[in-house]
Amino acid sequence: MPKFILASQSPRRKSLLEWAEIPFEVIVSNSDESFPEHLPTSEVPAYIARQKALEVANKLLETNRDIQDHCIIAADTIVVLNNEIMGKPLDRDHAIQSLTKLSGKTHDVITGVCVLHDHKEVIFAETTKVTFHALTIGQIEYYVDQYKPYDKAGGYAIQEWIGVVGIKSIEGDFYNVMGLPVSKVVHEIKQLGLLQG
Repeated sequence: MPKFILASQSPRRKSLLEWAEIPFEVIVSNSDESFPEHLPTSEVPAYIARQKALEVANKLLETNRDIQDHCIIAADTIVVLNNEIMGKPLDRDHAIQSLTKLSGKTHDVITGVCVLHDHKEVIFAETTKVTFHALTIGQIEYYVDQYKPYDKAGGYAIQEWIGVVGIKSIEGDFYNVMGLPVSKVVHEIKQLGLLQG
């Protein structure tokens, strides 16, 4: 069995792989998260995930570790409302603005994943539709001030208070909204013959 590497510093992705009982180490990717302007929105996270995986593969080569002995898992998550990518908030005002836009509406959470092993690449994206109740400004300000969601796409985490009280429905993989469609990842790793059972 190869050594699995998670190319992410996200504590949520780390937890999800741990819950799946996949042994792994973390090697953080420092790749640029920019993407070509012409790229369709739905393809952006998979493109960025692939760049992260390749950057970690280069780190392995630089430290003389055999890439054939490793399986790299990289992911990127975006929140999309009306074809607009809503990134991580820059500050408190931006976070409030983002949640105000999402209030009462349905948006897409798209996570792109790249699994890299022995010069084979498996790249896919998973989309989950999330619908918020209409949120009051009080709820939004409370959440931003208490939870400071500045490292989260769209300015929220579904597993936190705002998800419990503010989300009306989800259509698709819940864990995808947390940052990793972990059941699909496990399935693809098994398809590559890298996991038993």
